Amino acid sequence: MTPELQGRLTGAGLDPQAVENLVRTALDEDGPVDVTSEPIFAPEDLASGDFTAREDGIVAGVPVAEVVFEALDITYTAKASDGEHVVAGQVLISVHGPTRAVLRAERIALNLLTHLSGIATATGHWVEAMEGTKAKVRDSRKTLPGLRALQKYAVRCGGGVNHRMGLHDSALIKDNHVAAAGSVTAAYRAIRDVYPSLHIQVECDTLAQVEEALAVGARSILLDNMTFDQMREAVRLVNGRAELEASGGLTLDRARDVAVTGVDYLAVGALTHSARVLDIGLDFT
Repeated sequence: MTPELQGRLTGAGLDPQAVENLVRTALDEDGPVDVTSEPIFAPEDLASGDFTAREDGIVAGVPVAEVVFEALDITYTAKASDGEHVVAGQVLISVHGPTRAVLRAERIALNLLTHLSGIATATGHWVEAMEGTKAKVRDSRKTLPGLRALQKYAVRCGGGVNHRMGLHDSALIKDNHVAAAGSVTAAYRAIRDVYPSLHIQVECDTLAQVEEALAVGARSILLDNMTFDQMREAVRLVNGRAELEASGGLTLDRARDVAVTGVDYLAVGALTHSARVLDIGLDFT
C-alpha cells in the first residue's frame, strides 16, 4: 500500500493494516484462479472501467476500494470522496489495468463500496429527518465481526456519530447488569470504583431509574423503549445534568418526533445491521 493511501486511511480513523488484512482475506476467499477470466483473457490484455453510482446516495469506502486496486496493481483515479452526496450516473472511481486483475477486483471492491455507501446513505436519511433539532443519530455495537471499524466509519461519512467502539472504551449498564447487581446504584458504583474516569452510560427503562441514575452521578443515560411523554419528562427531570439517548424500536418516520422531545441522541442499530446497499456497478469503457 502506498504511503499516500495509508495516510488517507489513517486520517479517516481507520487502521491501514486492518483494512489491508480484510482485503487479503477477501482475495483469498475467491481462490488462486479465476476459471472464468483466465481462459478468456491473456495476461497482457488490458481493460478500463468506471465504478458508477446507479442511484443517488452518500458514498463511503472509496479509499477502502483503492486498497483492493493497489493489491492487484490496478491504476485508479478517485472521482468522488467519502461523505459526498452522489447522483445516479456519477462516476466514483475509474480504473485501468490487466483485464484479469480488474475482474478479480470488481466484486470485492463493489462489496465494500456498496455496503459502506448504503450505511452512509441510511445515516444521511436520519440526519436529514432530524435537521433543525439538536439531536444526532448514533450507531451501536450491532456490527458484523471484522467490519465494525469500517461500518462505524460509514456512519460518520453519513453525518452520524459513533457510540462506543467495543466493550473496552466505555461502560454501558444494561438491564441484565442491573438485575444481576441488584440496582442501578450498585452496578454504577462497582464500575466507578475500578474505573474512576471512565465514561459510563446507564440504560433506564423507567423514570424512577432515571432519577436513581442521576442520584448516583450518571452523566449519560439511555432511555430504553420510552414513550414520547416519558422522554419529554426525562428531559425535564435531567435538566441538562446528563446527556440523553433514546433507544429501542426507533424508525425513520418517527425520528423527528423523538428528536423534538429534547434528547441528545437517537441510537439506531439498523444503521449497521439492516442498511440496504447503495447500487453501484463497474462498466468497462
